[in-house]
Amino acid sequence: MVTSVIPHLEANSQATVLPKYPVISLNSSGHKGLHVPLNNSEVEKEIFLPCDKKNGTETVDAKPKSLAVAKRPDSGGVEGKPIALVANHFLVEFDPSQKIFHYDVEIFPNPSKEVARMIKRKLVGENSTVLSGARPVYDGRRTIYSPIEFQDDKLEFYISLPIEQNRQHKIFWVNIKLVSKFDGNGDDFYNTPLPQEYIHALDVVLRESPAEKCFSVGRSFYSSSFGGAKEIGGGAIALKGFFQSLRPTQQGLSLNVDFSVTAFHESIGVIPYLQKRLDFMHDISREKTRILTREEKKEVEKALKNLRIFVCHRETVQRYRVYSLTGEITENLSFPERDGKNLRLVSYFKDHYEYDVQYTNLPCLQISRRKPCYLPMELCVICEGQKFLGKLSDDQTVKILKMGCQKPRERKKIIDSVMEGQFGPTSGDQGKEFKLRVSKEMTRLTGRILQPPKLKLGNGGHVRNLTPFRHDRQWNLLDSHVFEGTRIERWAIISFGGTPDQKSSIQKFINQLSQICEQLGIFLHKNTVISPLFEPMHVLGNAKLLESKLRKIHKAAFGNLQLLVCVMERKHRGYTDLKRIAETSIGIVSQCCLYSNIGKLGSQFLVNLALKINAKVGGCTVALYNSLPSEIPRIFRQDDPVIFMGADVTHPHPLDDFSPSVAAVVGSVNWPAANKYVSRMRSQTHRQEIIHDLCAMVKEILDDFYQELSKLPKRIIFFRDGVSETQFYKVLHDELLQIREACSRFPGYKPPITFAVVQKRHHTRLFPKPDPSLPENQFLDENVPPGTVVDTVITHASEFDFYLCSHWGVKGTSRPVHYHVLWDDNEFTSDEVQKLVYNLCYTFVRCPKPVSLVPPVYYAHLAAYRGRLYLDRSDSRSCTISRSSSPEAMALPKLSDNIRKLMFYC
Repeated sequence: MVTSVIPHLEANSQATVLPKYPVISLNSSGHKGLHVPLNNSEVEKEIFLPCDKKNGTETVDAKPKSLAVAKRPDSGGVEGKPIALVANHFLVEFDPSQKIFHYDVEIFPNPSKEVARMIKRKLVGENSTVLSGARPVYDGRRTIYSPIEFQDDKLEFYISLPIEQNRQHKIFWVNIKLVSKFDGNGDDFYNTPLPQEYIHALDVVLRESPAEKCFSVGRSFYSSSFGGAKEIGGGAIALKGFFQSLRPTQQGLSLNVDFSVTAFHESIGVIPYLQKRLDFMHDISREKTRILTREEKKEVEKALKNLRIFVCHRETVQRYRVYSLTGEITENLSFPERDGKNLRLVSYFKDHYEYDVQYTNLPCLQISRRKPCYLPMELCVICEGQKFLGKLSDDQTVKILKMGCQKPRERKKIIDSVMEGQFGPTSGDQGKEFKLRVSKEMTRLTGRILQPPKLKLGNGGHVRNLTPFRHDRQWNLLDSHVFEGTRIERWAIISFGGTPDQKSSIQKFINQLSQICEQLGIFLHKNTVISPLFEPMHVLGNAKLLESKLRKIHKAAFGNLQLLVCVMERKHRGYTDLKRIAETSIGIVSQCCLYSNIGKLGSQFLVNLALKINAKVGGCTVALYNSLPSEIPRIFRQDDPVIFMGADVTHPHPLDDFSPSVAAVVGSVNWPAANKYVSRMRSQTHRQEIIHDLCAMVKEILDDFYQELSKLPKRIIFFRDGVSETQFYKVLHDELLQIREACSRFPGYKPPITFAVVQKRHHTRLFPKPDPSLPENQFLDENVPPGTVVDTVITHASEFDFYLCSHWGVKGTSRPVHYHVLWDDNEFTSDEVQKLVYNLCYTFVRCPKPVSLVPPVYYAHLAAYRGRLYLDRSDSRSCTISRSSSPEAMALPKLSDNIRKLMFYC
């Protein structure tokens, strides 16, 4: 029925929210207005850049020019050996003429996600006539989509739910209002991009069935019925599930489905949960008179804050959220009754529920922001389905990774079972009503395997070439030398902790490391400048004491120490202070390792250590034998140096809602080898993804480039990490503008720029297509080989993107990296940019094999992580940030001049 809104409810209700996505609109002449497809790519947005391209160079133009994402310059690459693949994308068939009706829904009082779905189910079940017999889908928040128009544009309901047994039902006011109606462009479907809201609506349709049966986290769904739950310690369990996302591709709409594992809070009593998570709570059941210290109480509150709980002393479906702990212990708590008298909390539970509170020495849970509302911990249970947002321990992380580490054949089997099973996107009937059908077969396609580049190594002062033709493309450095080995004459070693036997092994470690370096063509003096120093572990926990120890070592080396090796008994938070002090206060390159690793038999650890040391002090592991100018002669010239830059932003932990983010930019400073990178780091506003100070950082790196090569780079190739598709336009506009601004600081300097986004956190997986000639599909147990590239079928319909798997997956299923070129003044072809990225993956300094990620981005990630370490002091009390202070004001400490141009962050 349609009625007017009751005044007091209207006052408390929220304002109508506009549709999340832009929709098709018609102007007076009947022509379609602006629409924005799912990835904001089909329309030139009016973003203005004060430059124009002319004859391959950039010239300033007084007229603003719209900025559009680069289009694919050809029909895809052709180089490489073809390989038959299947991808975890499932073709979605739909009727573009099917109308969809978008309704905004308000519910008061505001319910939890679970209760909101209960309300929706009851509303649909009891009001079929008013809803025209439709079975609408619900996104769990403010949006309902229906394939049939409801009887009225505005509907109002009162839904009663039995929140508490034997008590009055809770009544929810529901207001539904038509926002828009649209289709998939009907007859013009093949010539007009699909409206973004239409895709979003179909995505909600496909999520409806899993959302009713599973716990949803972002775009993933989890259930204990989906392979069981596994305890991983610390009050956490791991649940298996699946990810799904609808996206437009060259083949049409495609549903990307992948296997997923994540950690949840274990659904157990609050006190058992705390006993699993916090060591000091273990003996709380035996010491029921002990009161928590101030610090312990802070830890308990941190562990429980914002968790949803339910009570077990009465039957109810109501859920509560923990806001804080009470200031007083349970024994001392009381609240005013209606007659004005105070009633002790323990007496209330005895009188009303015949329950004697056991843990009167503990505080209660405060479950209301505005008024006192107390619950004893022992009567509360953690609700299931809550993602564990706390930082996982190393042991928990290993268990999660082990659960999620599936060989290709097993992963493909799991994904296929999702599509066939009761929890998957095809398990409900909603698709039929919206004329939607999802294929249950993975997409078949043809990829290409790029040839590995010939590499340049050292050999006793002579250059040796090598082509890595092994199946994993790895090469053996012990048969040759690194391309550029350094001479380390003055170095020292310091030990923190360790048993007597471990300490006695230090001299052996020094000898072995020196020998391995010699085999690799790196000179490491057999004697340290001072005898090894042995310090207890607690020195790492005292920043001032640690700095004094490091300064003594530096002074003993007459202020000219090339390297400090630090051997630790175990991982320690003081590592952050050690790096910050060494690199910003004193100016020492340091290399840390654990006693447990130096005691291992075999040389691989020592080889990896030597490669890191060599890179940090100015050497390099490998170079391309055929330089980039000879590999891609149309773009690159030997005498015209090019800079490769990488950028990344690292954000604080999910539970940290005020610490600054850290941005890092790196740039190559040698040509044509392009394998040595300088870095710049800045702190910026909390969780800001756009790099605020990019202009200054790029300018400083260009200065370093000029100092090394006596000229500025002819071209700039910029790789940007960590950007989602919804941020493409903003990042492209803001950051490309800043790069241009940095270039303009040099008179007359306007180089062509290529700006590419690099995405690792996606869910596309590639599997070798079953080969009937192999016994029992033996090939399916293997990952796709290094160099596998895909730029058709599952990629964007018109934009310049591709998937590249440049590494060999040793464990689990390889994840290809998604490269999306947003701007391309250099006019690369598909083959050229794919060859460039793949060749660069062989030049990473830390290992003798191709890496999964283009090195400029890899280095930017490492540099951003190092900047984060500078903020994360071991003594957190000494650098507490108040919420009233500005995170931007907390600048990173300045790097010491003598390491600023080194790859100290490797």
